[in-house]
Amino acid sequence: MAVFGSRTGVAVVEVYGIIGARVRAPVYTRLFDAVARSSRLRALLLDIDSPGGSASASEVLYHSLRKVGKTKPVVAYVRGTGASGGYYLCCAASKVVALPTALVGSIGVISVRPVLEQLLGKLGMQVAVFKGGRLKDMGGFWRSPTDEESMKYQELITEIYDNFVAVVAQGRHMEEGKVREVATGEVFTARRGQALGLVDELGDFDRALELAAELGETRPNPLWLRPRRSLADRFMGRASSPAPGMEALAAPLQRLLAGGIYYLEPSHLLDAGTE
Repeated sequence: MAVFGSRTGVAVVEVYGIIGARVRAPVYTRLFDAVARSSRLRALLLDIDSPGGSASASEVLYHSLRKVGKTKPVVAYVRGTGASGGYYLCCAASKVVALPTALVGSIGVISVRPVLEQLLGKLGMQVAVFKGGRLKDMGGFWRSPTDEESMKYQELITEIYDNFVAVVAQGRHMEEGKVREVATGEVFTARRGQALGLVDELGDFDRALELAAELGETRPNPLWLRPRRSLADRFMGRASSPAPGMEALAAPLQRLLAGGIYYLEPSHLLDAGTE
């Protein structure tokens, strides 16, 4: 991470991309912990442009931000998209500022797993399954789920959805019933989000920085903290090039096949897990 001089100011952490992929929970947790420990960093400004991502990674970062908020103010600024898990992080902030045309919301949970039963049948392939535990193969791609399995998986998703609703209600000081009215999974412009109680103020980065400085009783000096890329990452980033044709889809499809539970705007599902 970056090293600063002796001046005080506002820590700025950019949360760009999918949480759990480009925004790696262990790396960003260390950044937030550094903010919490530093006497020079009087406030934290989250600069967000994220459609969300892994539900568990979003949860980890949310709790890390809550720890920062116990000792210094946290302000979230949405410059492009603060949807689903991206908005989940906003709920750890004391104030949310967004550009009027930014997108916020997408409060909901999604899990997608393809069922390849018919395809395997057409290919003449069978899958032998040996299990201990009646529901151990629940969600297997080689067959459709039973009614019981569908009900149990929906119960799991509903529990995680209820957690999201509770986090928004607490972070935004809203009644749970009001949150459920907007927690349809849809996105809103920040202007509309302000009317719904999801955004505090419409403004640009400078306004968000100014607000964070006011709350932290310091000057609006932005001090950026960014993950330090390893030598291997820098080398691979320069040496690699996008794979052509079907090869470019192989990894995303493999992740989709494996399934997962996401606080993620669904148009980005194939990107979940990419760098």
